[in-house]
Amino acid sequence: MPLYLDFERPIKAIEDELELAKIRKDEKAVSVYTIEMEKAIKKTYGDLSDFQKLQLARHQDRPYAMDYIRTFMDGAHELHGDRHYKDDGAVVCFIGTIDDLPCVVIGEEKGRGTKSKISRNFGMPHPEGYRKALRAAKLAEKFALPILMLVDTPGAYPGLGAEERGQSEAIAKNLYELSALKTIIISIVIGEGGSGGALAVGVADKLAMLRYSIFSVISPEGCAAILWNDPSKVEAATKALKITPEALKEHALIDDIIDEPVTGAHRDKKGAADALKRYFLDSVAELKSLPIETLLNNRYNKLMSMGRFHNG
Repeated sequence: MPLYLDFERPIKAIEDELELAKIRKDEKAVSVYTIEMEKAIKKTYGDLSDFQKLQLARHQDRPYAMDYIRTFMDGAHELHGDRHYKDDGAVVCFIGTIDDLPCVVIGEEKGRGTKSKISRNFGMPHPEGYRKALRAAKLAEKFALPILMLVDTPGAYPGLGAEERGQSEAIAKNLYELSALKTIIISIVIGEGGSGGALAVGVADKLAMLRYSIFSVISPEGCAAILWNDPSKVEAATKALKITPEALKEHALIDDIIDEPVTGAHRDKKGAADALKRYFLDSVAELKSLPIETLLNNRYNKLMSMGRFHNG
């Protein structure tokens, strides 16, 4: 059964009545409840708070990287290992085609079910995950293949082993190398974009976010703990952090917002996959006409413009 969040319960109540009306073959009631459903959806999703968007970004049924890859990538061949330490299940790399366009897809994967979540480390990459991502990106550069990066992580893994193997160095190297990679890079936040764990696969010619995704320097829980030492302040922290696509677009920190289905990607996975695929293909078509020097200069200038401010 699909999981309904607290603010979605009025929609669930109408949906239950609609299903009963269909079973009874009561066409008049079906018509009435269909109209009520449309109104409830418009009212509920038309004025979501930042915290409610955070809940949607973390919804357990929301499509992950592997869901999208399986949906729109043909002839997908997975690349394993970083050639330094081992394979990291939290980062997946594939070479294949999307609508006959040869490309490389790199994604952060949280996993489904207990066994899968543990093997994926709940989507928190180790250094070897970022090094694997860079290896795949370098392969794409060698063969002039565009890259699609799917960002979805609560953050890089902060464990002792990860720190011993150079977590910060691996993230920093990705930032450095990707900024000068001689091929098209499109990065899309599909769920959570947490801190440096997201930035390591977020350097791109175009950085976009799905409508109900978030991109943050720290989790709202971590922010609440640091600022107020009070877990109940999570909602206030979410609002203060400005982590929604609209806020980030306003500050020119992302390029575009992708309109996933209004009720969320978890309610219409194919619709979300189609929107994501179309954005990638359109972006590649737009950027492929640019000389590589122009592409790199634009990428550099975009990175250097971030964080600028003016005194009032």
